[in-house]
Amino acid sequence: MPQRPALPAVAAAAVFFIVTPPAWSAAGAADASSGSADHPVVEVFDVGKGVYVRSLEIDKRTNTLWVATSVGVEEVDLKTRNVRHTFTRDDGLANEYVFTTYTDHQGAQWFGTNGGGASVYRNGKWRTYFPMHGLADYWVYNFDEQSDGTLWIATWHGATRLDRKTGKMTNYLHQLVNEWVYAVKVDSRDRVWFGTEGGITMYDGRQWRTWTHDDGLGAPNKEGLPASTNTGLGTRDRHNLSVLKQGKPTYNPNYVFSLYITPDDEVWAGTWGGGVSRFDGRHWTNLTKEDGLAGNIVYSVTRDDKGVFWFGTNAGLSRYDGRHWETFTRKDGLLDDNVFTVAAAPNGDVWLGTQGAVVRLGDKK
Repeated sequence: MPQRPALPAVAAAAVFFIVTPPAWSAAGAADASSGSADHPVVEVFDVGKGVYVRSLEIDKRTNTLWVATSVGVEEVDLKTRNVRHTFTRDDGLANEYVFTTYTDHQGAQWFGTNGGGASVYRNGKWRTYFPMHGLADYWVYNFDEQSDGTLWIATWHGATRLDRKTGKMTNYLHQLVNEWVYAVKVDSRDRVWFGTEGGITMYDGRQWRTWTHDDGLGAPNKEGLPASTNTGLGTRDRHNLSVLKQGKPTYNPNYVFSLYITPDDEVWAGTWGGGVSRFDGRHWTNLTKEDGLAGNIVYSVTRDDKGVFWFGTNAGLSRYDGRHWETFTRKDGLLDDNVFTVAAAPNGDVWLGTQGAVVRLGDKK
């Protein structure tokens, strides 16, 4: 790979550099079966050695890419690639390790941090929520919003409901199948879905319902992988999401790390070792490496405007159009095969985050 040019720094914590793609990728020398011919790596952005890109969010209204990393957040103009703002502790965050960002219906930007609570930024002003303000925990991993503006927050000690009219926070713990909540998504019927380390719980406003591996969530352990010691009950230092057990895959099909809900309310769940699971409202079906998925640990699930699914896994990025699979790995230009987050842009570009880099795939179809 060509050496990265030293462009002027825009942030001390997480610097974006535009990098020329590998010559073999630009020349189309990679195996076409990998999908690189139709979806080549066209840009790579270096965010710093050892920096984890935890979340990418595209705000269509402002044509912005939000990049959440283990050392801060950058707001990137998708048209110019210029960094509009960099947010660290000095700029208002309670903790630079940001696991997720969310743009709410009012245009405010929310940040979920590891140990620093939930921060919101709007019109140049900051507010941070800690447990002393009613938040369930200091570790915050996801946000989503109901049609009336009610905000749901996934934490490591249950879920928090924020009533935007009154400002009141209500916490839910025992109603959930597990306290370690990584994903929260709202469907078209305003039902709230929670992905946890012990399965999935859904709340329809009146009743709570739960699904686990016993109900079909997560594929069987056909590879005989060891049970994951990185998940389940234990101390917080055991929940290090940046590593696998001795660098090898492990298995906990109940651990749901990511959720995506389609407009017709299909639920797609990324599991730890059990592949990706799809719920049609009645039954769960699972897709794994046997079907074409790159890896069975699925960190991220999204769908583009054409209805194509993209999965970030521990063994690369997968594209699935309902019939055919394409896989992208280091040999296709990725800087790392652990793809923690994926975001699809309206113009057909797909953005993904790994350790040390943000990568953009183009669309030639």
